[in-house]
Amino acid sequence: MSSMVQTLSSMANTILDQSTVIAVTVFVALLCACIVIGHLVEENRWANESIAALLLGLASGAVVLLVSKGQSSRVLVFNEDLFFIYLLPPIIFNAGFQVKKKRFFKNFSVILLFGIFGTVISFCLITLGAFLLFKKIGITSLTMKDCLAIGAILSATDSVCTLQILSQEQTPFLYSAVFGEGVVNDATSIVLFNAVQSIDFSNIDGLTALKLLGNFLYLFFTSTILGIAVGLLSAFGIKTLYFGRHSTDREVAIMMLLAYLSYMVAELLSLSGILTIFFCGIVMSHYTWHNVTESSRVTTKHAFATLSFIAETFIFIYVGMDALDITKWKESNASAGTSIIVSLALFALVLVGRAAFVYPISCILNCTKQGSEEIELKKQFIIWWAGLIRGAVTIALAYNQFSSSGTTSANVDAMMITCIIIVVLFSTVVFGSVTKPLIQAVLRNNANPLTSGENDFASLEDLRLLSLENGGAVDNGNNQSAPRRSKLQLFIRHPTSTVHHLWRKFDDKFMRPVFGGRGFVPFVPGSPRSAAEETSDLNNSN
Repeated sequence: MSSMVQTLSSMANTILDQSTVIAVTVFVALLCACIVIGHLVEENRWANESIAALLLGLASGAVVLLVSKGQSSRVLVFNEDLFFIYLLPPIIFNAGFQVKKKRFFKNFSVILLFGIFGTVISFCLITLGAFLLFKKIGITSLTMKDCLAIGAILSATDSVCTLQILSQEQTPFLYSAVFGEGVVNDATSIVLFNAVQSIDFSNIDGLTALKLLGNFLYLFFTSTILGIAVGLLSAFGIKTLYFGRHSTDREVAIMMLLAYLSYMVAELLSLSGILTIFFCGIVMSHYTWHNVTESSRVTTKHAFATLSFIAETFIFIYVGMDALDITKWKESNASAGTSIIVSLALFALVLVGRAAFVYPISCILNCTKQGSEEIELKKQFIIWWAGLIRGAVTIALAYNQFSSSGTTSANVDAMMITCIIIVVLFSTVVFGSVTKPLIQAVLRNNANPLTSGENDFASLEDLRLLSLENGGAVDNGNNQSAPRRSKLQLFIRHPTSTVHHLWRKFDDKFMRPVFGGRGFVPFVPGSPRSAAEETSDLNNSN
């Protein structure tokens, strides 16, 4: 009997690598600890789950470093493939799946301006600043490609800490603006980074900038279209095949797998997987989610949120542990003073690059808005502050650039990675801990903060006129007839509300009868839908 146990034990050791088992065990235990700590600090003024996970990762890395007697702090080696293939997709998909679509698309112009044009402005300023400052510091081995890569790397924001504080109900504009910009910003930064990698710096001419712009637009629109197409495919397939007739497990599985498939196909085609899976999540929540059974609705909603939460927590722990990678710190061969100077220079560029587009773009938007729709200085400050924190995307891109770069010396590569890690740790711990009390202080005088655009009476009146089928006059209440506005006039005066109204008419008439959705749900025996449930679905979709 004992020999059989020994045989089975040796077989298990052969099948499972001992180091892998230890690493997974440690991370599962850390995840459990982080969930408990996050619950305990929920009401704390200076802490949140992101900071708790990062500090827990740092503490764990320090323990491993002591146990190994200064040889290594690694339990798992940071790998950008692990981050981009396994951890990032559930986070981005759940963001699209759970987003309040009406609010998101109402602020879509603001989100695109901040997320695309703002990121490009930040990218250009950080690149130029890095090129000039590093020469003055004495770092001359960095090439123009490295400086461009640094611009893309440091343009990637991480607004998780801020979003944990902002509320979709109390601060709807701020939440949708910060959340939407964060998603578009990550996609834009990665697209810019990939575009920089594809540039032939030995043959640069006047058309290079146009090629870069064309490549960016191509990736942006094709990635979005792919995500929408896969989302519609899932809606049509589930509505037609009716998986719930036999098993709700199949419904949940096909939704998860198709969402992940959209991300992998986008990466396979060298597109932006972030944009693809984000818009796939939006389309699935609008159509597919209404085509599944009641139990599948509850399951998918909580399953996607749980996967996203675990992935986010895992990333912060992972980054915290990897920050104490003693090998990189030894390879950098830079003095403490040099590392501090370079890190401060990088963070100063982040501050300036962020401010250089938030305030000017806000002023431009205010020129086109009226009254409560204007982005006040308080809101501008919070939007600026929310984008100062750098996170896992920044570290992943830094490793991608400077771990495999053959253009600079190994010492400079290692120094850039360690300095970027310092920026990430400082911005997350220091700025993240100050975020909650700062936002509370800024919004203290707002009884119902940032409810801009919630009551657009003029827009509602114009849309009432637009919805009339006949072309005659309309009684305005004073026994006088008001001329009906043309669709073009309404679009010029209220573009967002007019587009939303026209889209709803098109959606109800053409899209929902084909792809399903609220009001076109197949009958499920034993699972009747009441009017209250329909109202709840409507509120969720908005």
